[in-house]
Amino acid sequence: MFQKLGLLAVRFKSWISKIRRGVLGVVIGCLIGGQLNMWIINHSTDFIPAPKGADVKTVEGLNKSIHLFEPKHFLMPFLAHALGTLVAAFLAGLIANRARKRAALIPGFVFFAGGIAAVWMIPAPMWFNVTDLVCAYIPMAMLGYWLSTQVIAEAV
Repeated sequence: MFQKLGLLAVRFKSWISKIRRGVLGVVIGCLIGGQLNMWIINHSTDFIPAPKGADVKTVEGLNKSIHLFEPKHFLMPFLAHALGTLVAAFLAGLIANRARKRAALIPGFVFFAGGIAAVWMIPAPMWFNVTDLVCAYIPMAMLGYWLSTQVIAEAV
């Protein structure tokens, strides 16, 4: 009887540590991916200067000056969303011990929810909203998952 309880305890401990790694992977992935996203957004004007008279540091200023933006000004926000999601999913898939695909897709859906919130807050052109929501989140999460499996396969 004690042997069965001991075996059950070992399996339970192993199961909990696998879940812990999955949760840790998702949290670390979201934190680092979110930081990368914000870094790119905050430094986007270093790469592509904002239109003259546009205040891009506040949501209110962005809402007032969005009509001045050209398509090139939407490149950096798209890259921020795509690369942030890619890194988050990659790290989540890399750290998770079990259910790597699920762990990698969770940051994709979290960032997708943030993208939907941005669509509601910022009146960007519809072509950008559709492109951003369709291409920057779930496909990048899938790519991050695939890359994490390639890195793990190389290590084995």
